[in-house]
Amino acid sequence: MKILVTGAAGFIGFHLANRLLAQGSEVVGLDNLNDYYEVGLKEARLRLLDGQPGFRFLRASLADRQGMAELFARERFDMVVNLAAQAGVRYSLQNPHAYIDSNIVGFMNVLEGCRHNNVKHLVYASSSSVYGANTTVPFSEHHSVDHPVSLYAATKKSNELMAHTYAHLYGLPATGLRFFTVYGPWGRPDMAYFSFTKAILEDRVIDVFNHGRMQRDFTYIDDIVEGIVRVLGHIPQPDPGWDAACPDPAGSTAPYRVYNIGNNRPVELERFIRIIEECLGKKARMNLLPLQAGEVLVTCADVNDLMREVGFRPATSIEEGLRRFVDWYRGYYNS
Repeated sequence: MKILVTGAAGFIGFHLANRLLAQGSEVVGLDNLNDYYEVGLKEARLRLLDGQPGFRFLRASLADRQGMAELFARERFDMVVNLAAQAGVRYSLQNPHAYIDSNIVGFMNVLEGCRHNNVKHLVYASSSSVYGANTTVPFSEHHSVDHPVSLYAATKKSNELMAHTYAHLYGLPATGLRFFTVYGPWGRPDMAYFSFTKAILEDRVIDVFNHGRMQRDFTYIDDIVEGIVRVLGHIPQPDPGWDAACPDPAGSTAPYRVYNIGNNRPVELERFIRIIEECLGKKARMNLLPLQAGEVLVTCADVNDLMREVGFRPATSIEEGLRRFVDWYRGYYNS
């Protein structure tokens, strides 16, 4: 298998590339190494991938239409995992154009590359953020997601619609994965668990929104990668039972599927911080704040479809996952 992993210098992309290489796949990693967060961390991840048999890295932007077309035509990938995106709900309030360039224009170029070069399966990152104003938990793929509350979420919902269109028009098998708050070693510095750990060790105050009463379905990186690999080998088929008079958002008469991929056990933010404190052996200084615009109160994944169809089973407890992250953090930063 020759597999393109976009966002290969990113948190999930790095771990996925490692796993695919260990399984004997040829991996072309693409990333633009933008400065949304610490570029040195991205470069450190890449150093661990470089030199591994079967890995090649290309620094490029998904938004480069000609460059992407040439890449797909030259490489003739068997499968594509699109993890490159402008991430972050809060940042979308400050720099909205970055989300259109990367998440919309860039994804369009990926779809076109897959369409014209006989890619067997496109797996792409969506997000739990698409559930937006929906308050029915656990979130199910069979629920409507027509009311996003951030531009980031709107771009991810757009990706699902665009992928369905290409599946319908051109028969491109496409699977979207709605990630639920991924965490673990080599994680993203803009994520709460990372910034909390750094601030606590440096004896700085941390901002805790909604007074710590938000709940998140924190999902450990190894569980996420296991799910992606299983989905990659499970090419979607048209659903003969799909009813246009009562359409199910999770399926289609096209080769298209969308899945939640999460832990199915939401944790309140206050408890999450307490576990980090226990791992660090140090108390947090907290600045309790109201809920911020664009945030949702609770995320909880219904993962029954993924369990039934690919055997996905999240296996890592929040206590064990955070311990592994803190151990990595202290080793990497000499803390």
